[in-house]
Amino acid sequence: MPPKPPRKGGAAAKGQRASPDRGTGGTSPPAAARLEFGEIDFVALCDTLRVSDTVRANAWKTYEKVSSADGTLVGYSEKKKDMWGICIFIAAVDLDEMTFTFTELLKSIGMRVCTCFQLLREMDVNMDTISTKVDSNVSRLNKKYDVLSALYHKFERTCALIYMIQASSQTSAELSLPLVLKTSWITFLLAKGKVLQMEDDLVISFQLLLCVLDYFIKLSPPSLLNEPYKSHVSAMSVNGSTRAPRRGQSRSTRTSKQTDTDTKVIEVLCKEYGCNLDEVKNVYFTSFIPFLNSVGIVTSNGLPEVEDLSKQYEELYLKNKDIDARLFLDNDETLQRNHIECLQLERTPRKNNPDEELNLILPQTPVRAAMNTIQQLMMILNSASDKPSDNLLSYFNNCTVNPKEGILARVENLGNIFKEKFAEAVGQGCAEIGSQRYKLGVRLYYRVMESMLKSEEERLSVHNFSKLLNNNIFHTSLLACAVEVVMATYGRNASQSDGTSTETDLSFPWILNVLDLKAFDFYKVIESFIKAEPSLTREMIKHLERCEHRIMESLAWQSDSSLFDLIKQSKEREGQVDQPEPTCTFNFPLQHNHTAADLYLSPVRSPKKKGSTASLNPTPIIDAQPVLAPQTQKPQKSTSLSLFYKKVYRLAYLRLNTLCLRLLFDHPELEHLIWTLFQHTLQNEYELMKDRHLDQIMMCSMYGICKVKNVDLRFKIIVTAYKELTNTNQETFKRVLIREGQYDSIIVFYNLVFMQKLKTNILQYASNRPPTLSPIPHIPRSPYKFSNSPLRVPAGNNIYISPLKSPYKFSEGMLSPTKMTPRSRILVSIGESFGTSEKFQKINQMVGSSDHQLKRSAEVSTAPKPLKRLRFDIEGQDEADGSKHLPGESKFQQKLAEMTSTRTRMQKQKLNDGTDTSATEEK
Repeated sequence: MPPKPPRKGGAAAKGQRASPDRGTGGTSPPAAARLEFGEIDFVALCDTLRVSDTVRANAWKTYEKVSSADGTLVGYSEKKKDMWGICIFIAAVDLDEMTFTFTELLKSIGMRVCTCFQLLREMDVNMDTISTKVDSNVSRLNKKYDVLSALYHKFERTCALIYMIQASSQTSAELSLPLVLKTSWITFLLAKGKVLQMEDDLVISFQLLLCVLDYFIKLSPPSLLNEPYKSHVSAMSVNGSTRAPRRGQSRSTRTSKQTDTDTKVIEVLCKEYGCNLDEVKNVYFTSFIPFLNSVGIVTSNGLPEVEDLSKQYEELYLKNKDIDARLFLDNDETLQRNHIECLQLERTPRKNNPDEELNLILPQTPVRAAMNTIQQLMMILNSASDKPSDNLLSYFNNCTVNPKEGILARVENLGNIFKEKFAEAVGQGCAEIGSQRYKLGVRLYYRVMESMLKSEEERLSVHNFSKLLNNNIFHTSLLACAVEVVMATYGRNASQSDGTSTETDLSFPWILNVLDLKAFDFYKVIESFIKAEPSLTREMIKHLERCEHRIMESLAWQSDSSLFDLIKQSKEREGQVDQPEPTCTFNFPLQHNHTAADLYLSPVRSPKKKGSTASLNPTPIIDAQPVLAPQTQKPQKSTSLSLFYKKVYRLAYLRLNTLCLRLLFDHPELEHLIWTLFQHTLQNEYELMKDRHLDQIMMCSMYGICKVKNVDLRFKIIVTAYKELTNTNQETFKRVLIREGQYDSIIVFYNLVFMQKLKTNILQYASNRPPTLSPIPHIPRSPYKFSNSPLRVPAGNNIYISPLKSPYKFSEGMLSPTKMTPRSRILVSIGESFGTSEKFQKINQMVGSSDHQLKRSAEVSTAPKPLKRLRFDIEGQDEADGSKHLPGESKFQQKLAEMTSTRTRMQKQKLNDGTDTSATEEK
């Protein structure tokens, strides 16, 4: 009987014996010492999960903190046991004292895994509740569950096609279908745990599943199988390769014979599910067969002994303390998805009529979507070669110094490094899989290099590219980009519902660490790579664009980046004031005519004279003897730095504009002030970016300007809105570098670092003569976007054709079929113009008035709710709470500012209530 809490019966509890603490191996203190907190059911739950007293105390503190935040967890406040379980999990992860598995936790509180993840996300509105360590652990569990769930659904559907639902009378009763399925699934789970260190790799896991299915198909009696598997197994039995010698041979002998004799079954499986046969064979021989030989499986009635397999898997599961995937076989409630999520995993319909195959649009399950993406890549690379083509060799031969030997040696050397690092990340048995993927990357590398050189030849009318082709960083960057495309194609996760869920251990920037490449150097090749390979899928282009954004946001600003050396050189040039990129160029269109050759051999242009508007086109990149410049000549300007800053400014302004529309709709004049401070910091106080994130400077700039302008915008509001932007990470505001080795929340960074550095500059905005405002960057159309506008047919009389639309849409990370008909996929307009000037004037008036108001209303209606509890709400830390004020403010001014802020919020609420309907319609 669990002890009672001290508030209701502490004296009675003193004599009771405490449960042993199996989590730490030590002896527990007396019950009275343990019961200074909590309720009786909470204590019982802690005893069930065998947690230590330290975990118990921290979990209760977390529960008290969360439960005191009104409205934070709507719908969960009455479910105390659920909340207790989550708080115990959080405390155990933070303290590295996991005495229970994740499945045990779910069972003890009767909660589904998806509900648990959702509750953790909702609790994360409290910055103090969920640490980045817990975030990382939950992300790993979520990805592993998504992969296991997707694979089990695929396993079910595949087995329904392989095995007869009602077995023939010839089948032994001991070889029932449920037993075969159970043994197969547990064998796969054990193989996955033994072979793969990185268990969220969907593609390798599915290939391993096909190996397991092939193995058990060959062990099954033909009477249990459907065609064509029945015919293949029957033929193998007649030849004596599978079943005949089973009883009289050792496990290793049977395994070797079985794998050497027939590959018909694995070929059928690969063809059915769009897998590359060579890749699956590689997994079979290099990973699956060594696994079979290592586990020492005991056979019974022709099948491995299921109890022995289950016992070995139990050891893995208890060691990892995560999800018991055997429960999928029992349709266990805790592992079931919510109803809406189940609808997204539609079953693939069977092809009843072969003639209807072309008209059938199959639902895109995670596995099928991954296989389709890989097939698209293979279509690009099937015609490519592992070696330089004749055209490439001719370019090499035209160089003053032939780069061929250096290129081949570099490819081989980096290939060995990649293979080793891939095996370390995924599993030692997967080294050859890594080698295969690297070879695909090499094919793409040579293909893109040839395309780039052709483009440069046409642009510059030169044939000698010795400088570029003998540049080690250029080749390493180009190869890294090609391999990243391959890794991202194979690295699709089972769930891509948010900005971080797609990431695995092999996700970008993993490739940079493997090839010892700086992010700033990798960035230089991205745009040229995309332009040089027109066959890249939309998803791959979006992925590379996201890589570019990550580099501009944070990766290029790491302390060991070459970017800082370039900035310092730029500032030393001509003794200029801090000016990496003149502000007068902000509103110029961003010219996307800079190639990789320009950037890797930068600087390539002389500094412009004052007031000059000369073209930014670079000089030809050819192999020429360097001309010794007089000492009085000014250094050349870096094209790579100039273009980088222009792109950073445009990305920064777009993100700021999005946040301002969300938070400062009733103070539009502040956006320009915030941007000026933001831009000034990036240009003149760039050291603040070192080992930090662009968005951290953005949020601090917004807070600082609002503070000095007496606009009540608190950091918790900014953080809440920021979390809803695309591709954001909570670590950005939870873990900010304060000083070397010390990290804290963004408000601590603002108070101790940002404000101290920029206080004088920020206070200037309070005066009647604020600093000169920075120009708003020109926002061009991204060079990576696909055109959605109707195209006019050349020589046609008002004939327009819309772009061909895909029958699939990319939703929630997977391709889903649309209800598009052949007619709606492509639309044609003949003899109709798009309108007269009068029509365009009316459209402009509408956009300038009513639509503008509707948009404003929509923004008002979606204003974020504030986070309920943040560490910087503590008295004296958040300046916006009124605990600190600007120098010179009287109490009357402070009170007036508070009254104004209150009135503004009341007016905003009225506006919310009055424009709800119009905002909904606009959306």
